[in-house]
Amino acid sequence: MSDARTPAQIEADIISRREQLAVVLDEIGVRVHPQTIMGDAKARAAEAVDRTAGRAFVAVNRTVSDVKARFVSEDGAPRLERVIPAALLVVGIVGLLTSKRRRKK
Repeated sequence: MSDARTPAQIEADIISRREQLAVVLDEIGVRVHPQTIMGDAKARAAEAVDRTAGRAFVAVNRTVSDVKARFVSEDGAPRLERVIPAALLVVGIVGLLTSKRRRKK
């Protein structure tokens, strides 16, 4: 039961540990390098913007689809009972705004 190691084994272990330590130190050096930190921050910011833009796109798309469904039937024909009152409302608002401008001049 001799657990005694030879000097060659000890030296081989030391060399192996040095190599492992060198790899770890290199990895740490890369991780704490300012450009790496900046690149990671940029990537996180871009991901957040992409996620927010994606959510906004989905919300806008859903809203447009909902509005379209109110004015167009499933077969693509306009729903005149809803289109005509909306068009009259828009014409009335534009007319009011135009008449207010003319009065101010």
